[in-house]
Amino acid sequence: MTDTISESAKERLLQLLRLMEKHPEAGGIGPVTSAQVEHLTGWHRDTIRKDISCLKDISGETGGGAIGGNSGYEPEILVPLIRKALGLDRRRKFCVVGLGRLGSAYLNFAPLDCMRRVHTPPHWGDIRGMNPRTSVRRQNTLPKQPYPDRTAAGLVDLIEFKLAAGFDTNVNRVEILSSPVPLFPAYKIAEVVGRFEIEIALLCVPAESAQAAAEKCVAAGIKGIMNFAPVALNVPPEVAVKNIYVTDELRSLAIKMNKTGSQYEKSV
Repeated sequence: MTDTISESAKERLLQLLRLMEKHPEAGGIGPVTSAQVEHLTGWHRDTIRKDISCLKDISGETGGGAIGGNSGYEPEILVPLIRKALGLDRRRKFCVVGLGRLGSAYLNFAPLDCMRRVHTPPHWGDIRGMNPRTSVRRQNTLPKQPYPDRTAAGLVDLIEFKLAAGFDTNVNRVEILSSPVPLFPAYKIAEVVGRFEIEIALLCVPAESAQAAAEKCVAAGIKGIMNFAPVALNVPPEVAVKNIYVTDELRSLAIKMNKTGSQYEKSV
């Protein structure tokens, strides 16, 4: 599905997905216009319309009003279309590898809270009756909407993902750390990843341990790695890697600040 969409359009659609999910009227009460998106993002409204037009081929609709008309875009229609276009229309399980300060923080990451609640809200009928803490094999269908109260507060539940487990080489840390999901010694990665059907690993280990940890994850069957260690990982081409380097992000921000400051000085 995503092969026909450019990388830049994918990035914009991801941001648009977040905006639509956070829209106060995400329940379908009111549409969002191209002008509103332009104001929030800085993208030209023609670019927004072009990106959204990519979704028509996937939805099978040819009429402009099927996705959005003169009055704007309905979030309840646009959100599932964007998920389908980007391959985010099924739930993937992920784990945290490395339970230091960063890794343990992700164990209690607020947008993942909905995946760990014992009770099931009424509109989660497709997964009702399954205990998020104990069920291993679960349906991969997505609930239609995030929690309304959390959406209104600006928190978007990551319904496409489920935190399933955590791993660390320090057995004592595994035993004493408070966690809403099961924790395991790192030597059990292969066993647990297969049993829990985990696809993604958040790699939160020191730089010197990152390559070895990544190799264990790949051998266990992990298909995607989000790497927080400031090193380039050597993994097979079929394994997707997303590097999150804080230093690079700070430098990128500084460059953007320089550009913005220069433009402001020219304008005055």
